[in-house]
Amino acid sequence: MTYADFFYEIKGKFMGADVSDIHEHLAFQFNIEDEEAGGAFYVEVKEGRLFVEPYEYYDRDAIFICAPDVLLEIAEGKMDPISAFTEQKLRVEGNFEKALRLKEIIEMKRASVQSQKSLAKKTADKVVNTIVKTAAKKSEQKKSEQKGSK
Repeated sequence: MTYADFFYEIKGKFMGADVSDIHEHLAFQFNIEDEEAGGAFYVEVKEGRLFVEPYEYYDRDAIFICAPDVLLEIAEGKMDPISAFTEQKLRVEGNFEKALRLKEIIEMKRASVQSQKSLAKKTADKVVNTIVKTAAKKSEQKKSEQKGSK
């Protein structure tokens, strides 16, 4: 996997998180240690909006340093970032208080995905119910028409 492939995969995992309730500025740089997928990118929360870009961020609050597989697991919610730090799979430099907010952003993304899935299921259920009701009405209309024509 190349750096570009990895970056866009990670960006997809972060984007969509509803960070509108975060009113402080947060800027995290991620340094990925890998021969093929290695590189740096940043995640920034600014004015309630989330930005993920493939550049270094010099005025950052914290730097996270890890292997690509560790960050993927964290971004997918499969690994807790605090546990990853404790197990020395993730190194953190900078403001630890702000670095802890990474977990909040990941949880917001997961909540957003769950909400979207729930909404999609409700919409699908409504569509199915409408189709079933329409089919039942048409079936009854045909039966009525057949009785009337006899």
